[in-house]
Amino acid sequence: MSKLLPGENLVIKDHPHWITVVGSLILPAVLVIAVAIADFTIFSPNNVNSIYVPHLRTFLSLGIGALALLWLIVVWIGWRSITYTLTDQRITIQTGVFSRQEKIIPVDRVQDCTTRQSIIGRIFGFGRVEIDAAGAQGAEVLDYLPKPGDFRDQVFVQSEKRRGGGTPAPSGSAMPANPSGI
Repeated sequence: MSKLLPGENLVIKDHPHWITVVGSLILPAVLVIAVAIADFTIFSPNNVNSIYVPHLRTFLSLGIGALALLWLIVVWIGWRSITYTLTDQRITIQTGVFSRQEKIIPVDRVQDCTTRQSIIGRIFGFGRVEIDAAGAQGAEVLDYLPKPGDFRDQVFVQSEKRRGGGTPAPSGSAMPANPSGI
């Protein structure tokens, strides 16, 4: 988020979880490993049954290395181009590299905030947050958000503050378990 509104305070600013980058790098890693194995077996000049073409090993290795590096750069730029921001007044979802899209949800309009985590998400600490806002055409989805429970809780706290409710009472409040006293 480039600018905060007057009197606005940043609560959380995050990108999708790093696991999205790792998942996108599986194919280039497999390709580099396959070329390295082929380089030492099929294209080796020391192997009798090999296909040896002078300098083919060098060009193949450099080409695959450059492709893998380019893939890494593209994946990293794509990962950094998605930003989830929560302030005390609004939730902002920014996406895009060349053309930028920004979705703003006022915190006081949030009606429901749901989190979903798979078993892998629970292990690595990421999940999906769905935010329902009044007047919206459906839930806004924040995929692969790090610590989705913390984000959800902060949305709830900020929403209550904006609506004038202050912070929610702790679960062990002064209210007796048996109000009738019997």
